[in-house]
Amino acid sequence: MKKRAPNLRSDMDSFVPKKKKKLIRVYDVNDLFTTEEEPRDEHSTEDENDEEAVASSRNTSHGYHLVRGKMDHGMEDYLVAENRKINGHHLGLYAIFDGHSGRDVAKYLQSHLFDNILSQSEFWKNPKRALKKAYKITDDEILDNIDGSRGGSTAVTAILIDHKRLIVANVGDSRAVLCRNGVVRALSVDHEPEKEKEMVERKGGYVSQMPGNVPRVDGQLAMTRAFGDGRLKEHITCEPDLTSEIIDDDDEFLILASDGLWKVEIGKF
Repeated sequence: MKKRAPNLRSDMDSFVPKKKKKLIRVYDVNDLFTTEEEPRDEHSTEDENDEEAVASSRNTSHGYHLVRGKMDHGMEDYLVAENRKINGHHLGLYAIFDGHSGRDVAKYLQSHLFDNILSQSEFWKNPKRALKKAYKITDDEILDNIDGSRGGSTAVTAILIDHKRLIVANVGDSRAVLCRNGVVRALSVDHEPEKEKEMVERKGGYVSQMPGNVPRVDGQLAMTRAFGDGRLKEHITCEPDLTSEIIDDDDEFLILASDGLWKVEIGKF
């Protein structure tokens, strides 16, 4: 176990546990989660036919930190940071929803996305498939229930199953990053118009860039995947990228962050 994590934000030091236990830490420019885990049981065994890894006894805690940006509008970001016990399983549920053109879509995601994921009957056997279905179901609900769905939202979600299997899904340009043995590795990719230009054009849209601005779908949206955005839905998608990881004693922290951290705060240093 590493004794400390990189000091990404000095004003978040109060959230760092003082006990010398293994850490998984999840930050955002708007959110901070801290997961504290007990050492693995030396006598635990692994079923070679089971990809979910060895059983272990761990304790999990979390917190969060919100910072409003400098844009001339109210806070449009929402989060989830909670633990649930379902059917004998312990679940850590973490998410950041970075809204744009209004807060309604991000707020809806906070209230409904995880419930839709966990209501999928195949979640325990095939969680990746369940997440894809739930993302689509939730997006359809947003388009049907939120007036015009003129706004939208990114989503980066992390589900920690029984303290050992981590499943990360992302839509948009919020990110998930895992630090393992001092090496940082991205668990998500930014869905930027230049990267997925072919997909946009295949759907009948286009990618353009005005001088001094970033590439945008149909000259409007700076990402190719998002919840909501009903006016552009034919040219974008809400299908998430998914990553599954087995968490062990080499994992130090996990960061979930909106682009406000990666593209603004980190860029200052």
